[in-house]
Amino acid sequence: MTTSPADLPRLDEPYPVEPEAIEAYDRDGHVLLRGVASRDEVEAFRPHIQRCVRAAGKDKVPLEQRDAYHKAFLQVANLWETDKHVARFSLARRFARIAAELMGVPAVRIYHDQALFKEPGGGPTFWHQDQYYWPLDTDKTITMWMPLVDCPVEMGVLSFASGSHRHGLLVDLPIGPESDAALREQIERHGWPIVQQPLRAGDATFHSGWCVHYAPGNRTDRMREVMTVIYYADGARIVEPHHEHRQKDMQRWFPGCTPGEPAASPLNPVLYDARQS
Repeated sequence: MTTSPADLPRLDEPYPVEPEAIEAYDRDGHVLLRGVASRDEVEAFRPHIQRCVRAAGKDKVPLEQRDAYHKAFLQVANLWETDKHVARFSLARRFARIAAELMGVPAVRIYHDQALFKEPGGGPTFWHQDQYYWPLDTDKTITMWMPLVDCPVEMGVLSFASGSHRHGLLVDLPIGPESDAALREQIERHGWPIVQQPLRAGDATFHSGWCVHYAPGNRTDRMREVMTVIYYADGARIVEPHHEHRQKDMQRWFPGCTPGEPAASPLNPVLYDARQS
């Protein structure tokens, strides 16, 4: 039987974000929240996310024939834009409200979603800062990283350099071996603690756009299935891209927007606004 999007969980009910979690996020630039979605809720959406990843066909090239970046994961972005089933997950009010409360802002918009599936034997994800790519004038940005399966450490869960988010842009480099080496040096110099924890399906980490992070390779015989959603504070504006990667992001994720204008294209709806609750 084909499932209608309306038959999927609504994901509207609020998740209680404790003050300690907000304090930890502000201090460390990341926080782990248990049970953001129930196992049943995850299982309802998982087949639809899997279907989108399969349809993208990014696993057709054998792992050993890919470059280092593409050995790290199968990456499929903006599933919500083309799949109404996944849209119910990616545009969920529950998740967006958590993002707003952790950042201390009244309203958030979606930047984009991404499925990040790390195959058995898949390589590491290099140390990097997400916001290197984002042409936004705010540091109120956050990514939810939710596994759809139980993820022990050896499957390739995220590692965070706690406190690194307070320093803004640390190296002006895209993700790759160069960013990895340069950020490892920064981590050692600053003495930032590295935090890595196993997650269960439906748990989620939330990390700041400037938080330095990494994921080791998948040393298990199972696929690491993860869904991510990136949010930013409503009211943010587009800044002039100073490199080609931000230029590409501006064109893809903010169609019709130009520097100085609000970051508010049709691809960036407001998903939660406490002022309208």
